[in-house]
Amino acid sequence: MNPSFLLHAWLHRVLFGCWLVLVALPLLAQNQTQPDYRLGAGDTVRVLVFQSPDLTVEARVSESGSINVPLIGNVAIGGLSIADAERKIANALQTGGFLQKPQVNIVLIQVRGNQVSVLGHVNRPGRFPLEIANTRVTDVLAMAGGVMANGDDVVIVSGARDGAPFRKLIDVPALFMRDNDDSNMLVSAGDTIYVRRAPVFYVYGEVQRAGAYRIERNMTVMQGLATGGGPTSRGTENRLRLHRRDAGGAVQQTAPELTDLLQPDDVIYVRESLF
Repeated sequence: MNPSFLLHAWLHRVLFGCWLVLVALPLLAQNQTQPDYRLGAGDTVRVLVFQSPDLTVEARVSESGSINVPLIGNVAIGGLSIADAERKIANALQTGGFLQKPQVNIVLIQVRGNQVSVLGHVNRPGRFPLEIANTRVTDVLAMAGGVMANGDDVVIVSGARDGAPFRKLIDVPALFMRDNDDSNMLVSAGDTIYVRRAPVFYVYGEVQRAGAYRIERNMTVMQGLATGGGPTSRGTENRLRLHRRDAGGAVQQTAPELTDLLQPDDVIYVRESLF
């Protein structure tokens, strides 16, 4: 055989091998940063088979969790980690007699399948991919830019667990104030995290800054009055009126003590001094 032909063929194989390594190494590094990621419907992947460029394919994981690979057809990879999916395709190529020792690399091109939704009073509401399996509630809130100033401290996580509806309220500040708090739960694909508006109270009448204000934890009437700047020169804290809805929805009017705790939607009326 012509020596120059052999040299050309050898150089071609070497150059192709170098190209494959250059392409695969950064993508492998990407995969290594998310080893626990589980492929899901809607994800886009690229399958590379070493020294078999004709088997390279870019595919979107179908709703049934499968992709079509040359020679072996549909392969179910939904729910598998990237490493497990690589092994499954390699085994199919080997057991089918197509390749002796196939080396398969899967590159995650676009994440679409495993996502969670963040709604309500956060800085960037939307849908976010679960790129690793151990993503927790605080991780997702960070992806959404954190809770807005008018957002509640308690977030609502809803979804499904073991085929049954799931709902849990999580006190976010408590996650960082208690030792060994396990409330920072793992989220799953399809979960929704909702941050409602923080509860408020209202103050009006002879007060410096009438308006609606956020209720802080264990906030008293005195603290609420101070939040509104306190009484004007014509007002007095000795003639307050508190309007509060009872369990039946009727508004009850009382003369509160300054040490009484405020409740959501309370209305403080600061009356004018008699003297």
